[in-house]
Amino acid sequence: MRLYSGRQTAGIVVIICSVIFLVFFAIEKAGLSFEVVSDSSREQEQVQSQINPDSSPVANGDLYVAQTYRADFTGEPWVVETVTGDVTYTQDELQNISVYEKANEAVVNITTETLGINWFLEPVPQEGGTGSGSIIDERGYIVTNRHVISDAVRINVSLSDGTQYEAQVVGVDSENDIAVIKFDPPAGTKLKTIPFGDSTTLKVGQKVLAIGNPFGLDRTLTTGIVSALGRPIKTESNTIIKDMIQTDTAINPGNSGGPLLDTRGRMIGINTMIYSTSGSSAGIGFAIPVNTAKRVVSELIRYGQVRRGSIDADLVQLNSSISRYADLPVDKGLLVSRVGAGSNAEKAGLKGGATAVRYGSRRNSTVFYLGGDIITAIDGQKIDSLADYYSALEAKKPGETVTLEVLRGNKTLKMDIVLAERSPSN
Repeated sequence: MRLYSGRQTAGIVVIICSVIFLVFFAIEKAGLSFEVVSDSSREQEQVQSQINPDSSPVANGDLYVAQTYRADFTGEPWVVETVTGDVTYTQDELQNISVYEKANEAVVNITTETLGINWFLEPVPQEGGTGSGSIIDERGYIVTNRHVISDAVRINVSLSDGTQYEAQVVGVDSENDIAVIKFDPPAGTKLKTIPFGDSTTLKVGQKVLAIGNPFGLDRTLTTGIVSALGRPIKTESNTIIKDMIQTDTAINPGNSGGPLLDTRGRMIGINTMIYSTSGSSAGIGFAIPVNTAKRVVSELIRYGQVRRGSIDADLVQLNSSISRYADLPVDKGLLVSRVGAGSNAEKAGLKGGATAVRYGSRRNSTVFYLGGDIITAIDGQKIDSLADYYSALEAKKPGETVTLEVLRGNKTLKMDIVLAERSPSN
């Protein structure tokens, strides 16, 4: 064993201390510091490889973070924390902050006025409902729910800076509870907008965020996950909205019409309704998928309505009473009462009835015809009711061809029919 003099030992200690000082000085200059919880050279190398070798920041969406890193060798997933001044943010928090800063200025608060009747039976304006909306175009186009602006005689939108404008209705689609309204921003105003995402790529468990105005509290952010996909939900107007997104993101009165966002700040749904016994969020909310909204919004802006295909015939929803009276083999489906003369339905061979009957009470009765075909399916989708019929044709355009399954007597037939254009009242 080699022995060192006291002077040599002191020199070695000085050299070692100098090296340690230089190493920590270099780390400090690079803006990196490490807190090692356990001593494992293999884990240290693994974490070291995940950190930029230079002092350039690491991108996190539109935020740049990388001032301080903590390497935790506890066997848990590697966690990066960012320190700004005295405040520490996790990656999840930074994600929430980034989405909110991107989108909140494009969310508007919608309030409406409706007509009421005073004591003298005179029409007077009164406070209507409230809701949310998303600016989707720099010209002032806003997408929201139809029920947010229902029965409104005046629509006001409030922007993030507190300015308020009156908006006009561009078009509504009752079947999907979607409306487009528009206000005119002053010349030179640069409006923030929310881009559309793609709802077909959503997965159950995916993180989502909602921004809205619950109970009038402007631009409130809530977070959650996609709880389920493809939910068919019946609305108050007795129509079925297909493929609804179910989420546990807190949605309350006033959130309706606001955006459901992915972690990149893109709209993937329009928050529409909640399931609740108390009227407040119970962790079950539903949003219209953005791919439905994209299709509907483009038509509302272009035509003021959504052009949909229809079978040119008078249809009656069957029930047990009609089935028993007419001695029909089924009590669900759509009875073809009359077929339009010279229509595509007549050309395809669809048959209407010949025996007129009156159905309902004396004051509220209808006349239809028995003996016609019974529609039981459209393009393979079972049809039990008028709601099913409208749902099956919701995305079909005039001129498209659908395949019907009909019951004629005791025989099941198939026929192809070219759709006519549905009138707005239908």
